[in-house]
Amino acid sequence: MPAAKETPHKKINLALQGGGAHGAFTWGVLDKLLEDGRLQLDGVSGTSAGAMNAVSLAEGMRKEGVEGARDQLAKFWRAASLDGGFAPVQRDIMEGVLNFWNATPIATIFQQAAGMLSPYEMNPLNINPLRNVLAAQVDFAALRASDHLKLFIAATNVESGKVRVFHRPELTIDMVMASACLPTVFRAVMIDGVPYWDGGFMGNPVLFPFFYETETLDVVLVQINPIERKGTPATVAEILGRIDEITFNSSLLQEFRAIDFVARLIAEGRLEGTNYKCIRLHVIEAQDELNKFGAASRMRSDYDFFVQLRDIGRHAAQRFLDAHYADVGVKATLDLREALV
Repeated sequence: MPAAKETPHKKINLALQGGGAHGAFTWGVLDKLLEDGRLQLDGVSGTSAGAMNAVSLAEGMRKEGVEGARDQLAKFWRAASLDGGFAPVQRDIMEGVLNFWNATPIATIFQQAAGMLSPYEMNPLNINPLRNVLAAQVDFAALRASDHLKLFIAATNVESGKVRVFHRPELTIDMVMASACLPTVFRAVMIDGVPYWDGGFMGNPVLFPFFYETETLDVVLVQINPIERKGTPATVAEILGRIDEITFNSSLLQEFRAIDFVARLIAEGRLEGTNYKCIRLHVIEAQDELNKFGAASRMRSDYDFFVQLRDIGRHAAQRFLDAHYADVGVKATLDLREALV
């Protein structure tokens, strides 16, 4: 009897969006892709919650390969939940931060204070419990010295308004915290004397490093911020949530336009002899399911909700593999013309 044919492994780059608690959806996507094992990762770009996922993934891969990555992601999201082991003071601060726009008494206090106080006044000790989670779980010195994955972590330079991309060989905990620094909640993170805010303002996530620093042409975007949301927001929470979604998607749409423009020029034969590449874009999303929770749910912090999102992510990744694994390495499955209309 002839030997069974081995399923070919295909290389991809992963682009992980930020989106608060909805980053647990990305945890589920990564868990299923790693469990499936047919896609090999070349580079990973992450912003905000996407940066947390990217670093947890890379740290787990460094320590124990695929299973280590799955375990590291699970540990991060368990520790990041309010019932995951924060000290009482940290838990109180985290609850105020994550439930900022929810209709709870503590959230009301934070909302009222936000109209008058900056993060420098609301959080004078500049406590961010997630920093402690990362510090306990990630050996940044060892991660910098490893070569398992190319990492691209985006933050926004407050002074210049430009995106800064941090790479694995230089990566520090400050750089990851900068990528997730919401300026209405936390003080800017200082790196080499320069203040940085959340990377989502200028790259959610950035795609361009893939084009220059990897040979892989397939990019899989794990999308948690809806580009389109039907209906008109009416409450303060809904309005601010939709503003955030539009703002944090604008740079991604600009990169979509650039990729589509280059692809058209290549198809017309106008870029022969250049180093321009025709990128094959794919997307894993579950917008119909995620949108039901509403934008304010990005600030939830209970572990049961994280697990619910993880399971939605696992199912979304399985749908993608079932429908498009054969297309990876062959053709794009994200219609950019439709996405840009």
